[in-house]
Parts: sequence; C-alpha cells; structure tokens
Amino acid sequence: MDARLNLFANPVSSKFMRYINSAGKAVADSTLPAATQELVKIRASQINGCGFCTDMHTKDAAHAGETAQRLHLVAAWREAKVFTDAERAALELTEQGTRTADAAGGVTGEAWDNAAKHYDEDQLAALVSLIALINAYNRLNVIVQQPAGDYEPGMFG
Repeated sequence: MDARLNLFANPVSSKFMRYINSAGKAVADSTLPAATQELVKIRASQINGCGFCTDMHTKDAAHAGETAQRLHLVAAWREAKVFTDAERAALELTEQGTRTADAAGGVTGEAWDNAAKHYDEDQLAALVSLIALINAYNRLNVIVQQPAGDYEPGMFG
C-alpha cells in the first residue's frame, strides 16, 4: 500500500511539513510533561483513525519508557486506574478538542477548568497547541492514506 501523495517529496507539502514540525518543537520544548504529550498524540490519533500517527506515537512512548499497560489503556482511559488526574484532564481536553464537530459547544467549561487545575498557563498553551497540531498531522495522513506499521523511533529526527 502506498500513500496517495508523498508528503515528504512534494515541494509544497514538504515545506508545509517543515513549518508544522517547527511549531511542534515549541510544544516539545515546553514544560508540559513528555508522557502527557505522547498520551495526547495517541488519543487524538485513535479518535481520528490515523494509523500512521498511532503507530508512531505508541512506539515513541514505549521507547521513552511508557508501560505497555498504559499504552493499551489509552482508548479506555476513563475506566483505567493507571493515569494521573492531570493526565485524565489532558485526555478529556484532547477528546473534546478533537471532536469539536460532535459537540455543539466545543470544549466544555468543566473540561477546561479541570485542565487548568493541573497545568499552568504555559502548559495549557502547549496542550492546546499540541491538540491542534496532532489533529493537523492526523488529517494530513488520513487524507493521503499514509500506511502504518513501519515507523521506528527516531526515524524523523
């Protein structure tokens, strides 16, 4: 299976990818915990059906020391005891921020207030930016049907 378009070889899409990768560096360099960042990327990717990003971020998280149990339970985080209250707040914000078309009001005040209890303003800015960024990556990969399964940690940097 090949992608419909090679996002890395096309001059327009490769330039775009360089820009959003730079935006991602601002988030990666923030004080938002790295484990939380990976959980957010995994959950949004699951919701959006992005196999490429789900493959990438579960492998990156495992490579960084995340446990298999937590990775297996991301999709069922509400029923899982293995996530902190802060991580749960980030996952809820991720779900609501990813499913904006499913909720007439977008992100609820309750979800925002809960996240704000656990993260300072810079971390909230990073979290919001990350949710937007991973949704952009998911859409790129889903549209071009980017194949999943071959990613190896460190492959892109």
